[in-house]
Amino acid sequence: MRIALTGSSGKLGTVVARELRASGHDVVGLDVVGPRGPGFLQVDLTDYGQVVDALTGVRGKTGGFDAVVHLAAIPADGIRSDIATFRNNILTTFDVFWAAVRLGVRKIVYASSETVQGLPFDIDPPYIPVDEEYPARPESVYSLVKHLEEQLAIELVRWHPDLSITALRFSNVMNPDDYAEFPSFDADATLRKWNLWGYIDGRDGAQAIEKALDATPGFDRFIIAAADTVMSRPNSELVAEVFPDVPLRGDLGEHGTLLSIDKARRVLGFDPQHSWRDHV
Repeated sequence: MRIALTGSSGKLGTVVARELRASGHDVVGLDVVGPRGPGFLQVDLTDYGQVVDALTGVRGKTGGFDAVVHLAAIPADGIRSDIATFRNNILTTFDVFWAAVRLGVRKIVYASSETVQGLPFDIDPPYIPVDEEYPARPESVYSLVKHLEEQLAIELVRWHPDLSITALRFSNVMNPDDYAEFPSFDADATLRKWNLWGYIDGRDGAQAIEKALDATPGFDRFIIAAADTVMSRPNSELVAEVFPDVPLRGDLGEHGTLLSIDKARRVLGFDPQHSWRDHV
């Protein structure tokens, strides 16, 4: 596929660009910063005109794109003011979705967020492991935007029955250089309780995106996390200590993810291959 990748210079975006190209896709990165060259175009994604122009053709190459992978965003709460986060993220997503649809792109895969599940879990989740089956519980402006983006996608595919939009609720993105810190988490179970001790290796995030590019028309959402937690301590011990009153659904396993990826495995064929345990 010829793929427009927004946020190509970000932590996940750089890995996704590399992995999609290694799989044979023609990827053009779109971001506010990035390396000068044929695989990148500097674009202000809050400017709709620039987005339309970029998706129409890059450096004289016309014919547009087969798919859009949208990762660009202020990546977390608290980096910029709430209003700046809201304006940037909602406008960027609307511009990208609207331009793609208007230009005939019928495959959109984008980064939603684990935060839609109710993170940080200072308020107990409804059950553990969490999944996609309960209503969104945004607890920050950043998360609120992610919820609104999913609602936007739902309406767009209703208007355009041939359109496929897939929301990937990525867990905390990690790369191998981050893994040396993980053993230190064991000393205090509350340090990483905010997302049920979850994470996703960037390479497996890229795998999920490539799988989602084969999705059928319509909208769907998937939690995307590693197969294990960030902890060496067993799940039974962690949950008993930190979430003693939360109902449990099924066998938690010793270190299996508490951000359920069962749906992503079943529907997308997602199969995470990377664990921090292989690097320490």
